[in-house]
Amino acid sequence: MKWILSAIAFAATIQVAFVGTGPALEKRASVSDVATLGYATLNGGTTGGSGGTTTTVTTLDALTAATAGNAKKIVIISGTITGNAVVKVGSNTSVIGTKGSSLVGVGLRVLNESNVILRNVKISKVLASAGDAIGIQASSQVWVDHADLSSDRDHDKDYYDGLLDITHGCTGVTVTNSKLYDHWKASLVGHSDNNGAEDVAITVTYANNYWSDLNSRTPSFRFGHGHIFNNFFENNGDGINTRDGAQLLVENNVWSGCKDAIYATDAGFAVARGNDYGGLSDTAGTGTFTTAPYTYSLIAASAVQASVTANAGQTLSF
Repeated sequence: MKWILSAIAFAATIQVAFVGTGPALEKRASVSDVATLGYATLNGGTTGGSGGTTTTVTTLDALTAATAGNAKKIVIISGTITGNAVVKVGSNTSVIGTKGSSLVGVGLRVLNESNVILRNVKISKVLASAGDAIGIQASSQVWVDHADLSSDRDHDKDYYDGLLDITHGCTGVTVTNSKLYDHWKASLVGHSDNNGAEDVAITVTYANNYWSDLNSRTPSFRFGHGHIFNNFFENNGDGINTRDGAQLLVENNVWSGCKDAIYATDAGFAVARGNDYGGLSDTAGTGTFTTAPYTYSLIAASAVQASVTANAGQTLSF
């Protein structure tokens, strides 16, 4: 009887609802939507520019002007905008890509800001001289959803920089339903091996993302806490790299045709459960991060590939 009561008590502490297949995503979305999953829901949540002014932009100059400042605002990208630049996004801002829109050679940077949503944006071929496709630095409460991020692997690894880098102590970041592909260095979390004093605070959720044809950093995670669940990893030259004391909770992900699944360097850790490693393994040391501080639903690993490949990327209409 005692063991039954203990099991019930343990189950009550796990704030997870298990489901056999992923809920069908509504293809129709609102520009005023707010974050509903992961670390971005904590500390008052992430609402972006909901309730603010709405501006539609079709040029680089207009995008740069519209995203500046901390007033509540929704910026809608229409058509294709080209350039060789990174646009800074201010606090209390939602940047929304319309169906078929794209930024070519133009990245987005969230630097020393809070309460930002980047949703349904398609970004490609941002040169390293400009910066990352999406760079989030020293910021809090950021939701990246349904992003489509890519370049090519026709150049050397330093021709482009990261697709989605989260550094300098960022907290409350959620990345969902996004597609990262055809690139050398996908997603770096934590600035450097010498930046632990700042980056130990990092908290990031990656859920329902599609990682394909990437050489490395899928993701590479330093120092902080990361929750990585229901992602599909395909034909990558790397795995989840937990580094420098990072504590990761890795659940119900699927790997296919990859070089690694989960591994550690410089004493990184992971708690891994429910994953399909595709013949690979988890070689990281077992960590202490066993329960995420929010409610979430897990798709069964057997259903992850179909759900993620059908829904990740710029698939929303507004």
